[in-house]
Amino acid sequence: MPNPFFDLRASHNPHRWHMPLTPEICVGPPGNLFMYGGIGLAASISALEQTCGRPVIWATAQYLSYARPPSIVDFDVRIAAAGKYTTQARVSGHVGEGEIITVNAALGARPDSVTKQWVSMPDLPPPEDCEPVLLWPDQGQNLNRRIEMRTDGGRYGIDTRTGEPSADGRMQMWLRTVEDHAVDASLLAVFADYVPSGLGPALGLQAGGNSLDNTLRVLSLVPTRWVLADIAISGVHAGVGHGAMNLFAETGELMAVASQSMIVRVREE
Repeated sequence: MPNPFFDLRASHNPHRWHMPLTPEICVGPPGNLFMYGGIGLAASISALEQTCGRPVIWATAQYLSYARPPSIVDFDVRIAAAGKYTTQARVSGHVGEGEIITVNAALGARPDSVTKQWVSMPDLPPPEDCEPVLLWPDQGQNLNRRIEMRTDGGRYGIDTRTGEPSADGRMQMWLRTVEDHAVDASLLAVFADYVPSGLGPALGLQAGGNSLDNTLRVLSLVPTRWVLADIAISGVHAGVGHGAMNLFAETGELMAVASQSMIVRVREE
């Protein structure tokens, strides 16, 4: 089923989809908006799942350029191999002849009853006991207004920019959409693109990043209103940072893991 968080539309070709860009799925200052990278991966996942008729197992996006409103992004799905249980496919997202995003993915599910989770959800207070946070200054109508974030502050909150790097590069926050959309793989891809938000707390600076890629690996989807994002920045060198995120349901199930590399941007106070 399509995700109502973004307006991905079918065409006469079952392998081609398109999405009009509006400020609600873009980020950036007024007059310089661009499609949020997580939306590009999310739309690609939705196009893949609807074209292939199978759930995504993993999908990785390489970000090549910027798409700006009011343009329309086309998503072309190509199936490289389709087996009994697994499909290997790719998506090219482009505006006209300019490629914006390339996504490679595997989809499917096997009839295996073994289920085990070794990663535990961090001990963060429930969302209702946490304070709302704003990652970026109010820049008008854009995607960041549609994501509600909550954290309890302290060691793993976002307000730790003391000038000193953190001990372990970790940050944790609850996420949900303001419209309270159901959580599926495509929405997890949107949340996963907040890995760069961990750069500022990790470095102890007013810092963020531009994603070079975004990889989502889906373990199991369960009903949940809030998603706990446990972000870990692994390291920064030569202007590039690397980080990962575990995404948990409110009840503790690990739904997905994500990772990406990003260009580090340190901002003035």
